This record gives sequence, C-alpha cells and structure tokens, in this order.
Amino acid sequence: MNILSLFVLIPVLTIIGIVFTKDLKQSRIVSAVGMGLQLLMAGLLVYLYLAERGAGNTAAMLFKYDVVWFPTLNIHYSVGVDGISVAMIALTAIVVFAGIFASWMVDYLPREFFISLILLASGVFGFFISLDLFTMFLFYELAVIPMYLLIGIWGSGPKEYSAMKLTLMLMAGSALLLVGLLGIYFNSAAGGGQLSWDIQQIAKIHIPIEMQRFLFPFTFIGFGILGALFPFHTWSPDGHASAPTAVSMLHAGVLMKLGGYGAFRVAIYLLPEAAHEQAWIFLILTSISVVYGAFGAIWQKDLKYINAYSSVSHCGLVLFAVLMMNQTAMNGAVIQMISHGLMTALFFALIGMIYGRTHTRMINEMGGLMKVMPFLGVAWVIAGLASLGLPGFSGFVAEMTIFVGAFQHTDVFHRVITILAVSSIVITAVYILRVVGSLLFGPIKDDHFLKLGDANWYERLSTISLIVSIAAIGLAPLWLSNMIGQSLIPMVQKITGITVAGLF
Repeated sequence: MNILSLFVLIPVLTIIGIVFTKDLKQSRIVSAVGMGLQLLMAGLLVYLYLAERGAGNTAAMLFKYDVVWFPTLNIHYSVGVDGISVAMIALTAIVVFAGIFASWMVDYLPREFFISLILLASGVFGFFISLDLFTMFLFYELAVIPMYLLIGIWGSGPKEYSAMKLTLMLMAGSALLLVGLLGIYFNSAAGGGQLSWDIQQIAKIHIPIEMQRFLFPFTFIGFGILGALFPFHTWSPDGHASAPTAVSMLHAGVLMKLGGYGAFRVAIYLLPEAAHEQAWIFLILTSISVVYGAFGAIWQKDLKYINAYSSVSHCGLVLFAVLMMNQTAMNGAVIQMISHGLMTALFFALIGMIYGRTHTRMINEMGGLMKVMPFLGVAWVIAGLASLGLPGFSGFVAEMTIFVGAFQHTDVFHRVITILAVSSIVITAVYILRVVGSLLFGPIKDDHFLKLGDANWYERLSTISLIVSIAAIGLAPLWLSNMIGQSLIPMVQKITGITVAGLF
C-alpha cells in the first residue's frame, strides 16, 4: 500500500465506520479516531519526507505511485508529493482534526454531518497528492460538492441562498477550469506523441504560446474563483457566514487553498509564457482583493462576516504572491496558505464557541467577555495578533516573505502594486484591534453573559492544536521555508528560465 493512498483510504474507512454507528457519541468517536490517525499519518509523512531529503534524495516527487486507470484517454491514478504538497497535507490534517472537536456537540443528523465533512476532507487530500490533472480535477469536485449539503442542511441564516450561491459560483469556476485542463491535455503531445494528463510530463514540453494565451485565463480564473479572486469572491462571505463552525474552518482554512495551490501548480507552472504576459492584469485584481477584503472587514458588524472578508484579503495575498513569479514570493505564498489556514480555522472555531454561548455574532451586542471566558478571550487575542502579522506568529513569516519577494521587482508597476498590497497590513490592524476591544474588554452589555462558562475540554483541544501550530511556524519557520523552497526550485527554473539554487 502506497503511503499517499492512505490519505484517501483512511477517510473512506472512517466514513464506512460512521455508517454503522447508532448515535452522536459513537459518530464523533469514530470521526475523532479516524482523523486523529490521519493527523498522525501527516506527521509521519513530514518526517519521512524530511528524512528522504536529508539522505540526498533529489527526486522532484517522492513516494510516487502510478497505475493506469483509463487507458483510452491515458488517465492514471498517479500520486506523489514534494515539500509543498506535504505542507498542505499537514495543514489539512490539523484543520480537519480541530474541526471534528469544534463540532463535538452537533446534534442534528450527526452521522450524515461527519460523513459529509470527512468526504470533503478526502477530496482535499486527494487533490494535494495527485500528479494527474484528470484525477486532480475529480478530487477537486469531490471536495467542492459536499459544501452544498453542509451549508444547506446544517447552516444558519439564509443557508439555502448561501449554499446555492456558493455552489453555482464554484461550479462556474469548475467549468472554466475544465476548459483549461482539456486544452492543456490536447496540447500535451510533443511531436505527435501520446496525449497526457501527467503534470510532470506536460511540464517538459512547450505548449504553443498562442494556445497558452487562450488557456491561461480559463485555468487561472477557474482556480482563482475558489481562491476568492476579485470580482468572483462574492460567494465567500455569504458561504462563510451561513456555514456551521467546522465547515467554515475547512472552507476558509483548507478548501480555498485549493485555488492558490492549483493556480501555481497548474496555471503558472504549465503555461509560464502566458503567465508572464498576463500577470499584470491579475496582479491588479489580486491587489483589489487584498485591499477591498481588508476594508470590507472594517465595516462588518457580524464576527463571521469580518473573518470572511479578512479571508478574501489574505487569500488575495496568496494569488498576488504567485503572480510575482520569483522564488521568495512564491515561497511566501505557500507559507501564507498554511498560516492563513490555521489562523482562519482558529477564528471560526472561536466564533462558533462564542456564538454557542452568547447566541449572537454581532460585536455591538457583546463586550467584557474576557472576564467570563478567559481561555477563549486569550485564544482570540492570539489569533488576532497572528492575523495582523505580529512577529513570533506564522502571519509575520508569511507576509514578510511575500513582500520581500514582491519588492525584488524594480519596475514602477510592481512597486506601486506592492505598496498598495502592503497597506492592507495597517487596515488589518484596525479591524483586528477594534474587534478585540469591542468583544473582550469594556463593560458586559448583557447580564446573562455573566453566567456563561469558558471552553470545554474538546474546545480547548481544538483551539490549542491550532495555536501551537501557528506559534511553531512563527518561532521556527526555517524548516518549513527550506522544505518549500527546495520544491519550488524546478518550478521557478521553468517559469523564469534562470537557476535559483542557493537562494534557500
């Protein structure tokens, strides 16, 4: 059994186990054991990957496994990982594990809820290990489709509207993406050879520039919609606001990362010349996402909408960085995906815990909660400081790396765009500090809040696992940066045509 296939098999076996449970207690125990095992497997994968690299294994992809699936179209079940994939798998395992405990007390159709949640996770894991474009697209769809059920059934507020809006927007993105992937496939035969879906094989050929110019917008926008690219981001705030806690955690913490990951793994890596020509257009759009999302968060009163618009801003930084197309900025993009995934999952977990006690998400109706919920209050402060980029947390490492890489471009356009993006740091500090002050300090505005309790053991486990991960990256980022940077070298060589060994 290939170790990477276990990341798809374990969720499937967990789902089968949940089917045979009889009540909430059994469902959550099976879910916790399955995703706990998945987290241990992710830790083992990180260890084995670093050991292989330390032993001098220089292969672009490790732990590869390939079997022909559909010979007529040359579709393979082909998996493998580099440092980028390993990092994203670890992120997914942490967020899913924390999400299970954040949903510990779900009481409506618990079996169906955990099955849908873990099915979504299995699609994400499959996406990150896939080396075949067709298989990657199938796992992409598997990750997106359960969102409709999770929001439409277990959500709140205008959940039917939000679920339908999210599904239609992401399906539109999938349609664009499918056009781009089919175009890449039908131009993958160099010199009249066999057509291929294999990413590594396609990367070795040169797709005609005229075709690249046509395919790049389809592919980049297709992935970019899931990454909240302006002006296709409008599904995200509504989807986040209506989703249940664990779904918001996976949605913002993991699912949106498929967009950023696919944008550089497929769109930029396989269509580099068109990416260089058209990057300026998308740099403008991503800069708008970064600043617009931050300003949008300032004007919100609902905690979920604040975090949703914040996610638009932070995910915009990911696409902004990959479009800079140099080693440092792209390294920062991957670290930003991991950092934001952890931070936003922590935020949504805390919002769900606070809402479960106060029954409101409006910041003007709360105040002084630090007095009655000290653990949750401290956790919120930590999440806020990480989000605004305080040194010592993962957010600082990610944003600093992105902006250093962006400033390596010396032309006026890139400098102006970068300064515009950097301004989002100040805006982020405004809404983070405003929310911290309104939510946690000052007088308690409702007397019944005085009777509220602090976090339970399962809530503490969920939040502590995320906080430890955020602090670990912030305090010791070099192992992660080096692992990602080494994997980016062949990609950057193809994208830029220069040798970048020695930068990391």
